[in-house]
Amino acid sequence: MTTKLQVLHREFGQSPWLDNLTRGYLTSGRLQRYIDDGIRGVTANPTILAKAIEGSTDYDDAFSALLADGCTVEDAYWALAVDDVVHAARLLRPVHDDSDGEDGFVSIEVAPELARDTAETIAAAAELRKRTSQPNVYVKIPATAEGIPAIQQAVAAGSNINVTLIFSLARYREVIDAYQAGLQQFTATGGDPGTVHGVASFFVSRVDTEVDRRLAAIGTPEALALRGRAAVAQAKVAYDIFQRTFATDRWKQLAAKGARRQRPLWASTSTKNADYPDTLYVDNLIGPDTVNTLPEATIAAFEDHGTPARTIDAEVDTAADVLTRLEQVGVDLDDVGLTLETQGVDAFHQSFAHLLQSLRDKGDRLRPQASRPDPPKRFTHRA
Repeated sequence: MTTKLQVLHREFGQSPWLDNLTRGYLTSGRLQRYIDDGIRGVTANPTILAKAIEGSTDYDDAFSALLADGCTVEDAYWALAVDDVVHAARLLRPVHDDSDGEDGFVSIEVAPELARDTAETIAAAAELRKRTSQPNVYVKIPATAEGIPAIQQAVAAGSNINVTLIFSLARYREVIDAYQAGLQQFTATGGDPGTVHGVASFFVSRVDTEVDRRLAAIGTPEALALRGRAAVAQAKVAYDIFQRTFATDRWKQLAAKGARRQRPLWASTSTKNADYPDTLYVDNLIGPDTVNTLPEATIAAFEDHGTPARTIDAEVDTAADVLTRLEQVGVDLDDVGLTLETQGVDAFHQSFAHLLQSLRDKGDRLRPQASRPDPPKRFTHRA
């Protein structure tokens, strides 16, 4: 039986990814079942990994062994995370090969505390690329002001980069420019641009959450009428920017050498407001050369009552008008983007710090058992 996830790709050129990764999914066969149903990639973030490691015993034996082998708690975390990513990448390798390298990716993020440090982000991205050593792994770098030059340098080094935490059109334009500049540097040094892949993760639902808060504070009928419309409108305009930018002479010169476009990726697609349809950020963002990362509840909702149809480039003028009206009633979308970027970086940093403390606590409980030297220490992490 054909699933709607499969229809998204076969009929509309969109790649559905799973927004979750846990060891239990790898060992139980659940991830493989999702792949069989049409999932074409996997992404995760520090919050997801924190919940997975804290909320189960799936990692206890490996964690205990790593501590016994002399790993610090932080190095042990990275060893566990890299193992999960490599395992998932191997499961997705057939999708990667069948799609000529377009899909079948798994993402791993640099340490959140590096979001404001360009040099350390570049170093961490290179190290994670080396550790995972799979062709179908993305290293995630946040689209902060400090992250933009790191993205360019990582691409210039031939790395596959998932640019995360994009919240505004202004930042999105910088991300595209960094990708193309990185590819130009890579080709100038003899690199094959066809070996480099990229996605730009545009966070969606959080835009509506913040914009709706500001509209409610403004309180005028004109403002209140715009609630729940900002995120989809901004994503549609972002897709229009994608199409236009990747049709310029600058891009055509790179494409002639085999370069691949940096696809827009819709992230944070679970609906945060219960008054909005639970497939709002799926049904309205379907189109070719895009990715949508879906939490499991959103996958279930879409399979049950979602509507597969090409929508991402429909009514783009109306979407642009929504953005104009938002500015007119007093919503500064660039400021919204910067606010959400700061919140996103802080949230991931807090999740990561909480995770490390939880692992220290768990390590204290497990250390009496951590006496065997197996497996050997394989990973270190400078971040």
